[in-house]
Amino acid sequence: MSTLSVGTIQSSTTSPPTINNSAGTAIGTFCRAWVNFNGTGTVATRAFFNVQSIVDNGTGDYTVNFTTAMSDANYAAVATTGNGSGSRVVSNVDSLSSSHRVQTMASTTGTLTDFTFVNVAIFR
Repeated sequence: MSTLSVGTIQSSTTSPPTINNSAGTAIGTFCRAWVNFNGTGTVATRAFFNVQSIVDNGTGDYTVNFTTAMSDANYAAVATTGNGSGSRVVSNVDSLSSSHRVQTMASTTGTLTDFTFVNVAIFR
């Protein structure tokens, strides 16, 4: 086994670098966009990549706007929430090439709920 140590990986095209297996078959790409934000009160990002803004559409309802759009809306979105107690559910509501909408709700009541930590990752 060898180790590759680099400071920067850059694609030779406008697409993100592709990860290939040992046979040269594409098996994935890097995360295209991600964000960690406070979903309570005034929505505020803690850390992010390729996210221009978060829109608070109402209690437990957010739109993540991308800085650089995806090539289409056929991507995978993973979202999690937390506030230290209680169980929760995240629903991926709408995927557009320029944004992704998520809703967070308490699993015990099924009602839309704001959470202290909301995390969204986009893979394409």
